[in-house]
Amino acid sequence: MALLSEWPSDRLPLTAEQREHALEATNRAFANAVRNLQVDLGLEELFRKIYVPTACWVLENKPTDTPLVVGINGAQGAGKARLFNLLEVVLSEGFGLRVAHLSIDDLYLTRGAREELAQQVHPMLLTRGVPGTHDVDLGLKLLSELKSAKDGQVTRIPAFDKSTDERFSEESWHEYFGAVDVIVFDGWCVGARPQPEAMLLTPVNELEAQEDPDCSWRRYVNQQLAGPYQQLFRQIDLLICLQIPDMQVVYDWRAQQEIKLEERAALLSEVRKPSDPLRIMSSAEIRRFIAHYERLTRWMLEEIPQRADLTFELNHNHKITQIHLRD
Repeated sequence: MALLSEWPSDRLPLTAEQREHALEATNRAFANAVRNLQVDLGLEELFRKIYVPTACWVLENKPTDTPLVVGINGAQGAGKARLFNLLEVVLSEGFGLRVAHLSIDDLYLTRGAREELAQQVHPMLLTRGVPGTHDVDLGLKLLSELKSAKDGQVTRIPAFDKSTDERFSEESWHEYFGAVDVIVFDGWCVGARPQPEAMLLTPVNELEAQEDPDCSWRRYVNQQLAGPYQQLFRQIDLLICLQIPDMQVVYDWRAQQEIKLEERAALLSEVRKPSDPLRIMSSAEIRRFIAHYERLTRWMLEEIPQRADLTFELNHNHKITQIHLRD
């Protein structure tokens, strides 16, 4: 597998010996998976030239006495979860660090809460995803708990079932055990800033033009982003941006996610309660769904790479074509 880009050679973090140690530990961790697949995935080259340096950069920026919060921003399907999984392996196997994960998707309001918002504020707030449809206070509470967690302590992290568009019951929440060294907080709008008021006036798509003609939905979303969400995003110490090539890939990648979601839901169908109807989206429903995200996605593509600490430029095949470190 030929790499399209690699970590800037003049900005390599830590020492060559430390990077090599982390690479060896990471390769050992993936050895069984590669052997079982019986295929050369080019993983060692990817780890050596991209993901081990990224993890070393994270470690190099970590304070000695407090957990580091790493934010990952990227549109739907950009690979946020994959990046977290790879960083977790390198940091834990290569350096013995304890890594916790929180997704902004974990913080979605319940469907009942969004139905109330839809009635009281704007009908478009029934659709999850935009600022205003997350439990920001819960996010602040969870980050605070993870930062102060001690050995033996259990931190319970909510989970959201996208196939039913509803938060899982508390007995199904994830549990993180013990103290934390690095917290990875990812999400499509993580780290976003509000738009200037003038930008709200012109619809970016048919959905906004037809269903938000007076800009009330846009203004509410922007006000939420300017207020509570900035308090949440101020908890981030390092911001990584997965920069997609264009808006079309969001539709393509989200459609791929929906197929995987349907396959996963089918596997779980035997234990699914009849009261939890599946909400797998059709192509038309996906386009409508993504239209809710389009405004902020376009704004973030323009604005976040200018200030992110680390930016990975992606092509249409999810390959990293450029790596930019903020000076």
